[in-house]
Amino acid sequence: MNSLRVLARNMSQKWEPLKKVGIIGVPFEKGQKKYGVSIAPAAIRSAGLIERLKEIDGIDVKDYGDIDIPSCNEPVNVDNMAHLSLVSACNKNLSNKVSQVLKDERVAVTIGGDHSIGVGTVDGHYRVNEDMILIWVDAHADINTNKTSDSGSVHGMPVALLVKELSDYWPYLPSMDWQIPKFSIKNLGYVGLRSVDEYERLAIEKYDVPAFAMEDIEEHGIQKSINHILHRIDPEGKKPIHVSFDIDSLDALEAPSTGTPVRGGLTLREAIQLMEIIHGTGRLRAIDLVEINPALGNDADRKRTIDAGLCVLRAGLGFSRRGTIPSGILDLPVQTPQSN
Repeated sequence: MNSLRVLARNMSQKWEPLKKVGIIGVPFEKGQKKYGVSIAPAAIRSAGLIERLKEIDGIDVKDYGDIDIPSCNEPVNVDNMAHLSLVSACNKNLSNKVSQVLKDERVAVTIGGDHSIGVGTVDGHYRVNEDMILIWVDAHADINTNKTSDSGSVHGMPVALLVKELSDYWPYLPSMDWQIPKFSIKNLGYVGLRSVDEYERLAIEKYDVPAFAMEDIEEHGIQKSINHILHRIDPEGKKPIHVSFDIDSLDALEAPSTGTPVRGGLTLREAIQLMEIIHGTGRLRAIDLVEINPALGNDADRKRTIDAGLCVLRAGLGFSRRGTIPSGILDLPVQTPQSN
């Protein structure tokens, strides 16, 4: 029955946005060096995540809770990859949870945590939808290997760990046996880049990855930029979409509470429009929201950053800036004249 449903869907090329959502929290920060991103899932929930998503017309939200986070860092003999065993164990648990949410026919909404968790979310999605495409919204390309990274932080390496075209550039990673790179770089597109290392730039150009840096978005606008990417990597419009959204893709004035802010990024309005366009395809099946760090900045910074993240999620899940129509009401209320 499931195969017949998929066949019928592909023949009609008509996708409907899923109205069911599954929330996954990932309180993990060992992919980078600053304290704080591990408390983001709790902070985002406290800011009204579930309630604000339920304001979207017709949506069904289920919170799957936080995944189990390992506490023991087993020594792994790999150069320039800090806390690799912890990163690996976290992502293995996350991959299984994302697959579960997708099999429950819900959009997998993963709240990080740092961007190293992209390994687990994309791996879990790929296990369910092998034809998925990935939109990486970020100031950074995150496609370094341990040989090209200046920091040794794994949150700058998840794309390189995922794509099969770069698998030969890695040494053996003893704790990563569970994850086999199968995702093709041909199904990847970037939005919002403005801080790209030289070897990352080389990889993007070598494999002709559609990458809209901020200067491209300024020239073409966000609508043409994302439409171009979607057409390049999915010209027939048939593939499930995964958006991995790093809050530092936004300009630092929009989202100051993040570990690696870069000025000159997306406005919140551009990010909302981006997510509205992707929602409009009906094919969005997974969203990651990462790198919000409530430990950085003052109360106003934290509130501004978390609220921006909530706006991005709501736009991707169908919130209309035009408002909603009250159910069961056909006409506007009319003031009845008072009789004397």
